[in-house]
Amino acid sequence: MALDQPEVEKPGGEMTFLEHLEALRWHLIRSVLAIMIFAVIAFFYREVVFDGILLAAMYPDFLTYRALCWLSHTLLHDNSLCIEAMHFNLINVSMSGQFTTHMKVSLFAGLVLAFPYLLWEVWRFIKPALYHKERRYASGLVFWGSFLFFSGIAFGYYLIAPMSIYFLGNYQVSSLVTNQIHVGSFIDTVVVTTFGSGLLFELPIVVYFLAKVGIVSAAFLRRTRRISYVIILIVAAIITPPDATSQIIVSIPLFLLYEVSIFIARKIEREQGRS
Repeated sequence: MALDQPEVEKPGGEMTFLEHLEALRWHLIRSVLAIMIFAVIAFFYREVVFDGILLAAMYPDFLTYRALCWLSHTLLHDNSLCIEAMHFNLINVSMSGQFTTHMKVSLFAGLVLAFPYLLWEVWRFIKPALYHKERRYASGLVFWGSFLFFSGIAFGYYLIAPMSIYFLGNYQVSSLVTNQIHVGSFIDTVVVTTFGSGLLFELPIVVYFLAKVGIVSAAFLRRTRRISYVIILIVAAIITPPDATSQIIVSIPLFLLYEVSIFIARKIEREQGRS
């Protein structure tokens, strides 16, 4: 049976529950296959994935560290923000640890690389249920969803992850204690901060669809703005080193995304004639 099965529709355009399940099954199958294909590619390009990407923040010439050093020279006229070395080592303490980490990272890379295709499958699944005007407005799902996701990935990778790695990896309660970080813990820090940031940047897309079905309104978002800002600050405090500067840097784009979400909800209400 071919993987690209057409969605069966009745003459009137209606599909039964079982037909919806059959269509969903093929969307899921194609999505899983896309993830696995990219995961296999990432598995064979081990040096690029690990040395070139995930472990790059271990080197002093990482883009973020060079930018900080440039700011230090330009604004402070010293080397106070320059990062010359990481004072910790990565270790592996289990027989299958590195292989298991390699497998996990490959699957994660497959998920990230296949994300635009996954959004496209979501679009194909919901498209038959939309009216012509709704299809026109929702047609940008793949582009904007991918753009926001990869923007969040870049934000987490170049800002949150290196700050977390430098602070936590070099933090010492005593000079008698040497930091030897398990490679799995290091990778988890990079993955969680980058992927979590990518998902957080999807907030406008989520609000768009919630506003379309009337679950969220611009008035509700405005009423809960203060509470939402507090939640954003808490999330920023969790995923960043415990200092005010890092927390503010991470919070600013999340505040902007929240305000964009309010604008989107208000725009949808005007189009639908709601107050």
